Amino acid sequence: MADNSQSTNLSYQAGESKAHAQMNKDQMMDKAANAMNSAKQSCQETGQQMKAKAEGATDAVKNAMGMNK
Repeated sequence: MADNSQSTNLSYQAGESKAHAQMNKDQMMDKAANAMNSAKQSCQETGQQMKAKAEGATDAVKNAMGMNK
């Protein structure tokens, strides 16, 4: 009986360890997804700022050369 009890206890502990590992994996995946979304948003904002600056520079050159419509 002691062997059966030990086996049950070890099986229970293995199940607990597996559940903890799954929780840790899920948390890490959530953190990674959040970091990716943040980086994507930052890149999009930077791209929009660069586009606006380029359009402003183009307009400035057109104004300086009298090419505005």
